Amino acid sequence: MTTHEMNQRDEARLRRADRARQAAGSKRPKSGRADWSGESAAIYCRISHANDDDQTGVDRQEGICREVAERLGLSVAEDQVFVDNNRSAWQRKRKRPGWDALLTEARQGRVRHVLTYHPDRLMRQPRDLEELLQIADDHDITLHGQANRRDLADPDDRFFLRIEVAHSCRSSDDTSRRLIDSMVDRVKDGRPHTGRRRFGYDKTGTQIVPEEAAIVREVFTRYLDGESPVQLAQDLYDRGIKTAEGRNWNAPRVRDLLDNRHVTGIRVFRGEEVGDGEWPAIIDRGMWLEAKERRTFRAAASVPKDQPGRFYLLRGVVVCTGCGRPMGGASTKYVCNHTHRLDVPRCNRAVKASNVEEFAVEAALYLLERLDLTDAPAPSTLSEEDQAAIDADRQELDDLKEMWESQELKTREYREMRKTVEARIADVERKMIVRPTAEVLDGLVGADARKSWKALEEAKNYQRMNAVMRFLFAAVKIKEATKKGRQFDYGRIDIEQNPIWL
Repeated sequence: MTTHEMNQRDEARLRRADRARQAAGSKRPKSGRADWSGESAAIYCRISHANDDDQTGVDRQEGICREVAERLGLSVAEDQVFVDNNRSAWQRKRKRPGWDALLTEARQGRVRHVLTYHPDRLMRQPRDLEELLQIADDHDITLHGQANRRDLADPDDRFFLRIEVAHSCRSSDDTSRRLIDSMVDRVKDGRPHTGRRRFGYDKTGTQIVPEEAAIVREVFTRYLDGESPVQLAQDLYDRGIKTAEGRNWNAPRVRDLLDNRHVTGIRVFRGEEVGDGEWPAIIDRGMWLEAKERRTFRAAASVPKDQPGRFYLLRGVVVCTGCGRPMGGASTKYVCNHTHRLDVPRCNRAVKASNVEEFAVEAALYLLERLDLTDAPAPSTLSEEDQAAIDADRQELDDLKEMWESQELKTREYREMRKTVEARIADVERKMIVRPTAEVLDGLVGADARKSWKALEEAKNYQRMNAVMRFLFAAVKIKEATKKGRQFDYGRIDIEQNPIWL
């Protein structure tokens, strides 16, 4: 082979190698600032609710990014600014609408450059970076920070970005660990959660505000006497009383107060009760438990003012023995509310409301005529045996959780076993639901009980009457009808009485 032929062969090999590199994308021409003029860019700003090292506000971040875009000659459309305010990029399950919208625009090829204050504003999880890099492979995206830029197609820039994101992720992990350790320490010491102030307490959550505490007690008392959250919220609004955050009261906020375990001195950690807190309670534990029971079954009556309606005296008390669920009032009857469920046999049980109420009222008057308030027991007391049973069950809950976390129990098994133990605890704690009777039965006991009850009926004070029924009876159970005909079968009714004294 001659020298000329060898040179031609070498040149051909070089040309083929050059074309192969271009086809593989490894020799994509580098673009510089002069080539970027007028190219499309997007801005991403984020600030986390966590205590990151850098909490530069989103407005300032946007201003800095716009200065960078102007310096580089990039064009940022009005709809190409994406913001996630008060959003964490580290929490895996936290939604980031701005981030998702940015990725959508990048996939559609509308973004050539991404401007952000710092890469950790954009990503704190390696998987987010990998998702962005995958998109960049198809659309040639360059990432610009305040002091540097990263070509997402360059192997060296990818390497440094992976290190930066891994460092940010580790920093967030360390912050989370410190926060959890701090919360666990507060739980051990019986100190309350930090955060927004709770109504009835100062900012520390440990000192009672007397004026607000009086409102808390009033809300619980009036609710248990029959008033609905809507009525209570309206009254608080009319009186100009504000929440701890200075807002007007409404029904959901009243319900939140009734559900709040802080007012009864219960320490909660991650949704679970862990014991008594080291702060004074406003509400007696027994009263709070009764409110919890009422909240489970009760629904406020809603009757249009311009239309006559029927108040179901035993609402929240009547129970179907077929499925064990409360029965609701409808069309002058108490009807099982669970006929629509597909996972249980259909239950069409119903009973005439007037007959059941008449029977229950007679039973209630029989008790009221014989009650003596001077012998009323102290509220919220449990025997040593019952308290020991509760402590043992709570220890069992802790053991079950530990077995589940160590994967000795499957999730389904853990939930079923936990439900059984929690039911046992609830049965024992129900004994504590003994309200100061002067609040419920004032003027309704003794020889004049029927006369006093008649006065309530004439005044249409149905809420008070319902509260008395709930106090006296745990349930009015309705069995399946066994007799046919028009005559009412009173044998269907089985009244379960609450623990009271005679």
